[in-house]
Amino acid sequence: MLWTGAPARSAAAEQAETIARVKASVVVVGTFQATRNPRFRFRGTGFAVGDGTLVATNAHVVPVVDSEKFETLTVLVRREDGRIAQFPAAQVADDPDHDVALLRFKGPPLAPLQLGDSARVREGEFYLFTGFPIGEVLGAFPVTHRAMISAVAPVAIPSVRASRLDPQLVRRLKGEPFEIFQLDGTAYPGNSGSPLYDAGTGTVVGVLNMVFVKRTKEAALEDPSGISYAIPARHVAELLRGVR
Repeated sequence: MLWTGAPARSAAAEQAETIARVKASVVVVGTFQATRNPRFRFRGTGFAVGDGTLVATNAHVVPVVDSEKFETLTVLVRREDGRIAQFPAAQVADDPDHDVALLRFKGPPLAPLQLGDSARVREGEFYLFTGFPIGEVLGAFPVTHRAMISAVAPVAIPSVRASRLDPQLVRRLKGEPFEIFQLDGTAYPGNSGSPLYDAGTGTVVGVLNMVFVKRTKEAALEDPSGISYAIPARHVAELLRGVR
């Protein structure tokens, strides 16, 4: 057999390069208040989109800040040298029905992640997600997990126990059902807002969700399951179209 050129990159090398690119675009979302201890309070994960100063995350990750106590919405960015940079941020758009939001931070733009066509995602496909699981304990060190799409299913599944329903959940169940991705990978508190992306290209197809979906689909359970979920990225894309 004749040698025809350099060997193709292995899938593992390609995946490692993708993870490195994504990690540079993933941020910690939280609040900062100079007079409290700890001054920074961890809320979840976000990732750069659009022009690189926009951050996509879950709507439930974004808190109502106490401006009278000089509390500010803040993102933490890990620089190439390992140092953590801190930038004030503000919410510029949200879609509470699908639990996604966009923030804009005041700092140098990051490399934005590209949003893919989440309608093309199929059960059995494997993706990666990178975020800050248990960030309050483990710190601002991005962690990557691998997950298979176990199911593409509607989110609006009513509870079988009326005692588990509250007014907010009832309103959600009355809304238009939409599909979510059920994953076989384990996500943890702090992973909310993490990008779910293709291992080869880094294209984002979903946003990890640890509260909104579980509370709807698992309202009948005494203890929540270990199942993880993601919101399709098309809902982020719709928000982006309305932001300049």
